Amino acid sequence: MKNPVIALFLIYVLSAGFYVKGQSKSIILKNATVIDGTGEEPREGTDILIMDGRVVAVESNIKLKGAKEINLAGKTVIPSLISAHAHVGTLKGTTSSADNYTRENVLRHLQKYQDYGVNAVLAMGTDRPLIFDGLRDSTVAGLLPGARLFSAGYGFNTPDPNPGSWMNLLLRPETPEEVPAMMDRLVPLKPTVVKIWVDDHGGNAQKMKPEIYQAIIAEAHKRNIRVAAHLFYAEDARLLTEAGIDIIAHSIRDRPVDGDLLNKMKEKNVIYIPTLSLDEYQFAYANQPDWINDEFFKKSLEPGVYEMITDPAYAEKIRTSADYERNSAAFKTALVNLKMIMDAGITVALGTDSGAFPIRTQGFTEHLELELMVQAGLTPIQAIMLATQNAAKALKIDTELGTLTRGKKADLIILSANPANDIKNTRKIEAVWKDGREVSKGPL
Repeated sequence: MKNPVIALFLIYVLSAGFYVKGQSKSIILKNATVIDGTGEEPREGTDILIMDGRVVAVESNIKLKGAKEINLAGKTVIPSLISAHAHVGTLKGTTSSADNYTRENVLRHLQKYQDYGVNAVLAMGTDRPLIFDGLRDSTVAGLLPGARLFSAGYGFNTPDPNPGSWMNLLLRPETPEEVPAMMDRLVPLKPTVVKIWVDDHGGNAQKMKPEIYQAIIAEAHKRNIRVAAHLFYAEDARLLTEAGIDIIAHSIRDRPVDGDLLNKMKEKNVIYIPTLSLDEYQFAYANQPDWINDEFFKKSLEPGVYEMITDPAYAEKIRTSADYERNSAAFKTALVNLKMIMDAGITVALGTDSGAFPIRTQGFTEHLELELMVQAGLTPIQAIMLATQNAAKALKIDTELGTLTRGKKADLIILSANPANDIKNTRKIEAVWKDGREVSKGPL
């Protein structure tokens, strides 16, 4: 091995006990095109040395006696994807319900995400008690099959039970004084973030009052927990940013963002999760989107959903909906705002809201989100960075996951084509690896 830094690192790894006798856990992925998730351009003819489930080196011409070599000439390797906004366990068939939330269903969803190369997801506020008795932590540790599950626990909503009524464990304070005790009940669950809903759902619901969300943010921060907000309007984004919000968990969709808001978001280090696919799903089935008959899409659907979304009556219902024009306009605004926010140097991370409802299918949606980010004006390399490095930052797991760099867990996807040339090539999955071993051949 030519690089003395790598040689010294290998000595450290061996002496630290990460390496087993006979080098049986050493693997070299050879001759691949590597996109490492940091935003750097692809590197052709590159090797990845994996030892004991972690990336040890990403260089050309790595040689190590006894290591297993896998030739990936003509293939591209990217980090596995991370969704910083998803939902797990409540979806089954054409229904989304608390009744569906079983251990079996949670693990089924996590396996589906993994088959699509999504090896970590943050469930945003709709989880239930059964995952907090070891299941969530076991997935994070890689002890169970499927994606690693992170959770926001039970989110905060308004006293009006209609928005999210099936999510009956949501916390619904009527006054700021009720917030500290509710937060104390949430903290033992060790949520990755606290989720709050600040939206009037198109004028159909009560919006959370500023004094309530200000109290939630303050109490969460006292306990060193960040807060993520579901929102729609630019003015709410401004007020929430001033109140100290950490993550904006959906696009700003009512109007283009202005310079003042961009400056505030950057100054406060707000992370922005655009969920563009959510908005496209709101109107896409009024016609036949170009992916409707793609097997990569169809394989991700719950039973009965394909028949539902291809029913002419379903398409007509969407076309004639009072919200059709609003949703179409919101999507276009979301695209514009993503580009402006990205150009302003604000941290953007991939999230999709997949798994909340049957039309927001798990796995495929994360790849659709990448395509929509490119449609908004980002480069494929930027989109991949948002889905890997930046999403890991949003979950605060970037010391372990998110990039193909030294010391990180070897969670990766092997592709048959280069997504830098066409972002849709992320769908050409040949294998998904987690902790340095192959765990899936992809959904097809």
